Amino acid sequence: MAAQFGIRLRKGAAATAVTAAVMAALAGSQAPGAGALKDLPGGTSHSADAGEQVPPSDDHYYTDLPPIRPDDPQSSHDLPGTRKPGDEADPAEPQAGIPATVLAAYKKAEAELARTRGECALPWELLAAIGHVESGHARGGKVDADGTTIGKILGPQLNGQGFALIQDTDHGRYDDDTTHDRAVGPMQFIPSTWAGSGRDGNGDGIEDPNNVYDAALAAGYYLCGDGRDLGTSDGMRAAILSYNHSSEYLATVLTWYDFYRDGAHEVPDGTGPLPSHPNRPTSPSPSTPPSTPPSVRPSPPGHTTSPTPPSHSTPPATKPPTSPGTPSTPPTTPPTTPPATPKPPAERVTALTKTGPATLATLTGLDFDVRPAVRALDKEGKPVAGLKVTFGLVGATDARFSGAKSVVVTTNAQGTATAPTLTAGKTPGKFTVRASLASGKPGPVDFAATVTEPAADALKPVDDKATYEAKAGDAFEESPDLKASLDGKTVAGVRTTVTVLDEDGKELAEDTGPYVLDADDEKTRALTLVSDKDGVLHLPNLHAGDQPGTYVLRFTAGKATADVELTVTDAKPAEPGEDGSQSPQPGTGSESPAA
Repeated sequence: MAAQFGIRLRKGAAATAVTAAVMAALAGSQAPGAGALKDLPGGTSHSADAGEQVPPSDDHYYTDLPPIRPDDPQSSHDLPGTRKPGDEADPAEPQAGIPATVLAAYKKAEAELARTRGECALPWELLAAIGHVESGHARGGKVDADGTTIGKILGPQLNGQGFALIQDTDHGRYDDDTTHDRAVGPMQFIPSTWAGSGRDGNGDGIEDPNNVYDAALAAGYYLCGDGRDLGTSDGMRAAILSYNHSSEYLATVLTWYDFYRDGAHEVPDGTGPLPSHPNRPTSPSPSTPPSTPPSVRPSPPGHTTSPTPPSHSTPPATKPPTSPGTPSTPPTTPPTTPPATPKPPAERVTALTKTGPATLATLTGLDFDVRPAVRALDKEGKPVAGLKVTFGLVGATDARFSGAKSVVVTTNAQGTATAPTLTAGKTPGKFTVRASLASGKPGPVDFAATVTEPAADALKPVDDKATYEAKAGDAFEESPDLKASLDGKTVAGVRTTVTVLDEDGKELAEDTGPYVLDADDEKTRALTLVSDKDGVLHLPNLHAGDQPGTYVLRFTAGKATADVELTVTDAKPAEPGEDGSQSPQPGTGSESPAA
């Protein structure tokens, strides 16, 4: 488990403690890729080397810190706006909401990194903290059913004017700018970095920095670079500084990380809370106070901030009235009919329809390329957000949604609910993916799913020049390896039967010829192999048997077959006379030595 980092201000910190340093640093925040002047912990700075790459920049970075949680022993209990004992609402709760699809992307990236880079110990809360600071979780979760942002999130032009100077590297493909590069997407990658760091996080075959699944996975790999262990304090800090080498950025991200570690929850896409203080290139005029008190901000590491005592002013004296007055304007009469309470999503939905293909297909052991998705509409054809949709598997199948037979997904702002990636098991066959509502109405939506075994059109020896020979009673030094392919490409998971035949390709009598020892050390002359990830079929523990002769190993996978010849020789060479000939007598024959 990753270490906790206590970065929040302690009790007594002023609610209006906003440092100009944080605003300035995040105005030029560099997500992965752009060289810039870097503020280092301890107050030192240096210019980035020309060849060094650090993260991209956005002029709309969100720099709010999390609200104070009253039950947090590290936080202040007497700051303006925090809950007092007896209050009903927790002011931190709305800010703890993360849009459903964005949250799913963070957690999916954590799971993938746990599988491929377990030593890194990447927590999804770190991705959430960076995602909040970089883009406000894709502007509150404004993404489509596949996780792609609705409209691009672009940083400022990196033209050297207050930011790094980076000429165009992508011909405007990602950032729509053919002159200079811009940071792109919810995790703010610049195109040149994305070209080497991009990942396909949603399995659609495309690496798109504007897709939250792709961007979150790429950010995870970026943070885990250089063998970092994010389960340690030093590893966590080094990872964040690799994203943006700024002590203020480090403090801000760690504070959000702590906040999400204390508790976060899912909210419908498009309804995520947007920070009240998005950073802009031009600071507001000092003479214009902000309409909302700024959030409490941490001191940069290595510095301390003394709390500023609140100023006290004496209100002007007011003379109480000598007699009760009559208001000149009567109070407003409350409406006789209270405003109508919006119906919950489950009562508003009248239609549940498929989006995308209605049929799903894949091979055993692989992910389905298409994720089932449905859209909920009301009677006016408008999308219904916040509706709980259950995706379940109907029929005999070992396919699973991340290990589960059913999952619950909430519809986003477009009324769309998309199931997580479905992975096929080892068993081929057909089944149904059913999307349904708790009420049962409107009726369920079914997707037909098919799992088939991988096929091969060719089986060829890995070493076509190898020969296989052993003495009777011995084991073969090497077993033949074959490679399964389809249309010239190797195929994993191909089931292949192997049988032992005589030299003419005919069946042998029982207990005759070479054999293989199975897991229970039992002899078998008919077995099934499955090609590995490289398409290789490996036959282990091949023994010669007791009878010399020539034999054939036949590999069969559907219509593809291949024969491998085996030779079993006598256990020992023939002794003199065993072939029926007479041994020469001493002193006779032309080969006898002369007297």
